[in-house]
Amino acid sequence: MTAIHFTAAKTDPAQAAYQSLTALYGNTPLDRANVIVALGGDGLMLETIHNTLNRDVPIYGMNCGSVGFLMNDFAETDLPARIAVAQSNELYPLRMHAVTQSGGVDEALAFNEVALLRELRQAAKIRISIDGTVRVPELICDGVLISTPAGSTAYNLSAHGPIVPLSANLLPLTPISAFRPRRWRGALLPSDSDVLFEILEPEKRPVAAVADFTEVRNILNVAVSEDRGVRARILSDPDRALSERIIREQFTV
Repeated sequence: MTAIHFTAAKTDPAQAAYQSLTALYGNTPLDRANVIVALGGDGLMLETIHNTLNRDVPIYGMNCGSVGFLMNDFAETDLPARIAVAQSNELYPLRMHAVTQSGGVDEALAFNEVALLRELRQAAKIRISIDGTVRVPELICDGVLISTPAGSTAYNLSAHGPIVPLSANLLPLTPISAFRPRRWRGALLPSDSDVLFEILEPEKRPVAAVADFTEVRNILNVAVSEDRGVRARILSDPDRALSERIIREQFTV
């Protein structure tokens, strides 16, 4: 038996869908549910993933937002049957370990990306090391990001980074408006890479780090690596398989 817990964004379409679906199927308390149905857009899906990580319950999203790349099409009928045949996709996050100028330490998980962004008018200066080897001694830029395969179609793609299939075991490393080295377009890293970003001239050129919903300002350095000890499971209809959507996105013009 499918015990569904519904959650919804605060928008009018999502709230209307919530009222309709809970009237049809009820709303099982989260601690007794074996599937979560998220009604909204990709932001709501990410929020639901973060809020329910400790429950290890799959999430089936239905698009009541704008883009809805991670979501399935909305329909009221046959929801338990759709869930029963849905494909499961396992997503692993990046773990960010950020040290601030004041000596503070912040950790956060990112299922989309970890992005470093300049805080003021001057460009950031960032040194990038991979597995203990300095690969970019000084990147002058608006920022730089490293994304998961699932997140490669989001901010990473907008910054002209490559789209990565879910099964590729690669992490895109993408500069944001790089000034020097001007021709560097980023890199594809093995998923077990340990990446260290060090901020050069941090007081003159302050930088913030953002991992999905967590922002840390005035950082000194940020270490990022994939955390295979944590996973999220999202469900997709067979005709909207997430892996296929990611492949198809590479041919969208």
